[in-house]
Amino acid sequence: MTAPLETTVCIVGAGPVGASLAAALHARGVPVMVLDRQPLHPMELPTFDGRAYAIARSSQHLLQAAGVWALLPHTPGPIQEIRVADGLPGQPASPLKLHFDAAEVSDGPFGYMLEARALRVALNRALESVPVLAPVAVTSTERTATGALLTLADGRSIRAQLVVAAEGRNSALRRAAGITATKLDYHQTAMVGAFAHALPHNGVALEQFLPAGPFAQLPLADGRDFGTAAFPHASAFVWADSHPVARRMLALDDAAFARELARRLGDHLGAVSIIGRRWSYPLSALHVSRWTSTRLALVGDAAHGVHPIAGQGLNLGFRDVAALCDLLAEAHVRGEDLGAPDLLARYQAARRPDTLAMLLGMHALERLFSNSIPPVRWARRLGLAAVDRIPALKRAFARQAMGLPISG
Repeated sequence: MTAPLETTVCIVGAGPVGASLAAALHARGVPVMVLDRQPLHPMELPTFDGRAYAIARSSQHLLQAAGVWALLPHTPGPIQEIRVADGLPGQPASPLKLHFDAAEVSDGPFGYMLEARALRVALNRALESVPVLAPVAVTSTERTATGALLTLADGRSIRAQLVVAAEGRNSALRRAAGITATKLDYHQTAMVGAFAHALPHNGVALEQFLPAGPFAQLPLADGRDFGTAAFPHASAFVWADSHPVARRMLALDDAAFARELARRLGDHLGAVSIIGRRWSYPLSALHVSRWTSTRLALVGDAAHGVHPIAGQGLNLGFRDVAALCDLLAEAHVRGEDLGAPDLLARYQAARRPDTLAMLLGMHALERLFSNSIPPVRWARRLGLAAVDRIPALKRAFARQAMGLPISG
């Protein structure tokens, strides 16, 4: 038997959250190793596949500090304005809207729209100086008061002070640690993709609340190779609907799907044409009983899941990364044990309230806006209009979504 490989932090899962944590820790001098079941480079798709991320300002700050932002292959599209409206498919959105302008709450955009493949390219470049074992499978993990030992399918083993579970909602490490997870099924399917359009979006995002689920249009960067002369601009969409409706929509060809998209979008972007492929997944919320165990911390989807009604899922994962990275880097400078129980307790205390508040808030919004009873519909429209006329409340909502201090 060969001697175990040694590291301080071993991250299992090289998705956006796990890879970002590795890059952030490496940038601050913390020895880290990454494991993943998939090889990293094949994750870099040669063409746009329709997937994009809404990156909040605080997430952009994290990626910048980790050295990832500078490695992006092209400039992301800024989100300068957000319009929130209540509506019905095929009908104009209600004139009682809520409008956010980034210039009113910050010195920069709300966030950025970033192609999934672009983030993967940047993360892979950032991990070139980090030990990565991929593809590899973890067959067992022994976690004790003195350290953690991971055994791999190829016979190798890794000794670390801390193991971080970043493998997603079905985290094997979470299950092995006996951490229970409660799931709430929304009985909806999220359809995700992108479309080219004739008229410019001017950096404006639309959140349209429809009876069967929310519909979002998110501005992608101009100057890319998405469309044609007739469709020179592009946006991403996130469309939540009931399972039966989603199955029918996904079975349509691109032209028919574009017509259904336009019914929900409205005509402010002109004619539309589907680009890339369409993706779908069932929607549910997830809440774990605890975020840590002996020598183990959960991050990202392994720790939580929220409705995509406000695009906060990945950004919550990046907030996990920022909090855990700060704690680990500061402890490393002091020469402390990075898997110590008190450090892990501070991590849970830092992240659990924020995530639970977001989960409950997104659930409340989904319940409120999925109700099509006319009096309720008019009440929420009046509510949107009322918030639009209270600058301090608008500012607080906007900065919370950006991940920035409300009082800043």
